[in-house]
Amino acid sequence: MMPGTTVTVALGTRSYPVEIGGGLLDRAGERLAPLMRGRPVAIVADENVAPHLTRLRASLGAAGLASEALLLPAGESAKSWATLARVCDWLLARGVERGDHVVALGGGVIGDLVGFACAVLKRGCGFAQVPTTLLAQVDSSVGGKTGINTAAGKNLVGAFHQPALVLIDPDVLDTLPPRELAAGYAEVVKYGLIDDADFFAWCEAKGAALLAGDAGARVQAIAHSVAAKARIVAADEHETNGTRALLNLGHTFGHALEAEAGFDGSLIHGEAVAAGIALAFRFSAARGLCAADDATRVATHFRAVGLPDGLAAAGIRASGATLVEHMRHDKKMAAGTLPFLLARGIGRSYLDRSVDLADVERFLDGEPR
Repeated sequence: MMPGTTVTVALGTRSYPVEIGGGLLDRAGERLAPLMRGRPVAIVADENVAPHLTRLRASLGAAGLASEALLLPAGESAKSWATLARVCDWLLARGVERGDHVVALGGGVIGDLVGFACAVLKRGCGFAQVPTTLLAQVDSSVGGKTGINTAAGKNLVGAFHQPALVLIDPDVLDTLPPRELAAGYAEVVKYGLIDDADFFAWCEAKGAALLAGDAGARVQAIAHSVAAKARIVAADEHETNGTRALLNLGHTFGHALEAEAGFDGSLIHGEAVAAGIALAFRFSAARGLCAADDATRVATHFRAVGLPDGLAAAGIRASGATLVEHMRHDKKMAAGTLPFLLARGIGRSYLDRSVDLADVERFLDGEPR
């Protein structure tokens, strides 16, 4: 796919476009204008994207739209009850109505937080996503999952609330720190490992170039990933038939690693996902589901692009019992059983509801630290 691509998330009357193209941030005003009702546009962003905020507000101004902005601290700690209250109070003080659309400008933290605020504000108002990280562009900005973290775990309080529009400008990735870019790339790789072996092979061939700044590779990866996620979301919006659960590949392991790290920035989400995916493939191989060579191939690719491929590389020293205890707080837990995304090979992931957590504990205890 080429610049200027639009992918539609097909959800009937709630369908929405995901526009992808270089320079789109500077044209955002004309794209957002049809959603606005002549009132000042409320923008919520984080402190890391202040230069992008200046450009967005200039674009809105060129389209005849005034705007007001709330800047929040950057980082996972912002996905909290306290920050949610701050966002809601700020929006209410500005008289935001149900028919208005708030703009979320930033990475996955801002998108999740603002989306949840809009889901509950006056029992639901509109919002638009302008994601500025690779992770948010290929994953969290699309599909309507919103939420915050609590002491019990990650994303345990939230709602499904779809945006009205997603605007993705790959050019903003030029300002992203290399570590954040690589972390987002883990979610790109995930789409190949779920059900598209050819795309994983593309990642092996082009991933390094993408991370080094190849604009064409970035657009292709973003468009392919968004199209894959849109297809899955359209088939299972609320994760009820098992299809959407495929998007959680690596996340059950990964969220446990994040929880153990304490969400302190020492292990960021995409890094945890990479390590989690590698663990899921090694666990699958240990159970005889896939070839050991497949698990090795996955780990090798993550190492090649500077991502962790297991506990040691992720800086996790905890026991299997400790990590499994984190998993028990996973929101997918049902009747004491936790479904796992496992793999029968590259591009052949599936949902397994029969995994015994004692087996997971033993496997993790056998992993190098």
